[in-house]
Amino acid sequence: MTRLYAIGDIHGQKSMLEDQLALIDKDGGAQARVVFLGDYVDRGPDSKGVIDLFLQGLRDGRDWLFLKGNHDRMMIRFLDIGQTHDDSILSGKRWFHERLGGANTLRSYFEPEAFLQSLGLRNARLEDFGTEPVPKSVLPAFVTAANAAVPQAHRDFLGQLKLTYRDANFMFVHAGIRPGLPLGMQEEEDLLWIREPFLSDQRNHGALIVHGHTSVDVPEMRINRLNLDTGAGYGRMLSTAVFEDGKVFHLNAAGRARL
Repeated sequence: MTRLYAIGDIHGQKSMLEDQLALIDKDGGAQARVVFLGDYVDRGPDSKGVIDLFLQGLRDGRDWLFLKGNHDRMMIRFLDIGQTHDDSILSGKRWFHERLGGANTLRSYFEPEAFLQSLGLRNARLEDFGTEPVPKSVLPAFVTAANAAVPQAHRDFLGQLKLTYRDANFMFVHAGIRPGLPLGMQEEEDLLWIREPFLSDQRNHGALIVHGHTSVDVPEMRINRLNLDTGAGYGRMLSTAVFEDGKVFHLNAAGRARL
């Protein structure tokens, strides 16, 4: 296979993303394909800036491929239908909960608290609606304001994200796969949300599954999967892997480290 790079969950960390892209360029990968594993928004300070950077890279002719993460889908569903809760979140937390970080995403586009206060919700913070829904009396106007603040190019970008990418002996997804189900028959809920039984399953899936979604301290290579979510959304680090000549490396400031 030709050289290929993959970058884990970014979560609004534009400066970390810029650092990783600089490492790829330093590694000689400016013209190589880069697969982004999803979760571009939420938690970090600049989700808007992350998508702006992506769009500029595409305009510059970069060979970048973008997968959909569960957080990206939550943003899409809020803008489309005002939904702030996903049934896959069993705890009941909503998109604006501080652990999920949707409030920070909207703050990167406009001043949502000021808008809510203009509608009569004095001293409101979006995190106040982390477990309770936004009042129905203001939700339609709030969704309309959010849509006005998010550029159409960003909406189009989010709407075109792919669920999987297959290259040689590797399959790239956001969260993982349902073990035992053929790779071509995987369902979106699993591709975006699964943890168990995927994480503990040791069978051969027919390809090394390259994923994010479940935060670890360092890139985690197992017999049948590679996890590249190293906690950027929690202020830790963003990670990049290099795939070349059947070998896999972690790319860092010191160069390549074999995984």
